[in-house]
Amino acid sequence: MPVIVEVKNLDIVYNSRPVVRDVSFSVSAGDYIGLVGPNGAGKTSLVKALFNLLPVRRGEIKLFGQSLNTFKQWERLAYLPQKHQYNRLFPASVLEVVLSGLAGRRRRYDKTSAKMAALSLLEELAMADKADKLFSRLSGGQQQRVLLARALIRKPELLILDEPTTALDPMVREKFFTLLAKANQEQGTAIIMVTHDTADIGRYARLLLYLDEGLVFAGPFADFGHSEKMKKYFGDFAQPLSSHQPDH
Repeated sequence: MPVIVEVKNLDIVYNSRPVVRDVSFSVSAGDYIGLVGPNGAGKTSLVKALFNLLPVRRGEIKLFGQSLNTFKQWERLAYLPQKHQYNRLFPASVLEVVLSGLAGRRRRYDKTSAKMAALSLLEELAMADKADKLFSRLSGGQQQRVLLARALIRKPELLILDEPTTALDPMVREKFFTLLAKANQEQGTAIIMVTHDTADIGRYARLLLYLDEGLVFAGPFADFGHSEKMKKYFGDFAQPLSSHQPDH
């Protein structure tokens, strides 16, 4: 599979404090990765660095084989942050917000087909009845579902999500994860999901990056609980953490 992301010997300093130290990993097309670690471990800082939103002190980042400094094909990626900065005063409907995910695409698209695709995504997220409602009037969890549809409508080759399910109830969370799995399996979208919940992401992700400033573990999720490095890190608690991993 083609390599989408290459990170080598990355150091990040934020507010004069080292938050990521000597991290190296790669992401290939079709990967589904859980980026896990405790609060303050550097997960969000790492994601921001991938999008060139945070400077790095040392190391190298490549996207689709290109240096981050020269990369310009941002339409190939999508990002769903933990806290979005959408202008609450902008009078956009839910459908308009989803369709705005197609802005900046180099290829032209049919507006009728795009609307049908947007409504289909909203239907899968149980939001189709809100298509004409103002986005600003939705709850936080509803807005998060709309923003996932916005990210997916552009059919990104890489989708990165930062703690995306914290405002969702269990039933909606299942729809959320089902739609992500569909994009991963049917479209080959590579997914990196930032979370602190190792057990929950273990139901879906095939690969795990465990970050605590440095990269403590990188590999198949099934190997997580049996890793000697993780046993030293977690003690006897390491193996139960991987007990939710299904057969893929």
